[in-house]
Amino acid sequence: MAIYTSKTRIDLEDVGYSNKITNKAILKILENAGARQSETIHFGLNDMENVGFSWILLGWKVKILKRPIYNEELTINTWGRDSNRIFTYRDYEIYDESGELCAIATSKWAIVDINTGKLRELTPEIIEKYQCETKKVFEEDYTLKLKEPVTIIRKQEYKAQRRDIDINKHIHNLYYLDYAYEVLPEEVYEAPECNNIEIMYKKQIRLNDEFKCLYTKEENQNIVTMKSEDENTLHAIIKLY
Repeated sequence: MAIYTSKTRIDLEDVGYSNKITNKAILKILENAGARQSETIHFGLNDMENVGFSWILLGWKVKILKRPIYNEELTINTWGRDSNRIFTYRDYEIYDESGELCAIATSKWAIVDINTGKLRELTPEIIEKYQCETKKVFEEDYTLKLKEPVTIIRKQEYKAQRRDIDINKHIHNLYYLDYAYEVLPEEVYEAPECNNIEIMYKKQIRLNDEFKCLYTKEENQNIVTMKSEDENTLHAIIKLY
């Protein structure tokens, strides 16, 4: 079995108006759980210089079943599953203190060479270390590929700030959700957070890059497309519903 289990508490910055955990906090908790498993097999952040690569996140699909409140202790299970030469998938479960399932998620990852910045092959040696499981949290097979919407209702322009940049020298994946929330209509933003999140990361945004968030709504799904200033380069698509 290669299911990695960790525990965490919900901190002040993890809750919103309702004292319930936010979508951003859930993504943070999931991300950290996967990162910690990688540390245990020496493919983590502290091992980048030795192994010559780092993990990059390509997409999320998250379904929230229940929102725990401040200071609750959560248990997170995570495991690697289907892989090929370029991509691998990681699934998650979050449980509250009573053992009730609160959220499930799947994610898509690749590795990049820390010197060239180019994608590297996922070798059998790397995959074997994770002892991937066949268990899936979603019955359907999701490739985590999203299509750009045809119409746009509103848009806003932004510039990547120093505070947004992570160890890979681009906007950290969590902050894409922050930017997407800024372009939501007021009635959507003030409503309870959506319990389904899908994100496809396409092209990184670096410090001082200027970009746009374009909002639309299709079949009760709020869709934010992040593109370059000239709208020729797709950075990400975020779906909230």
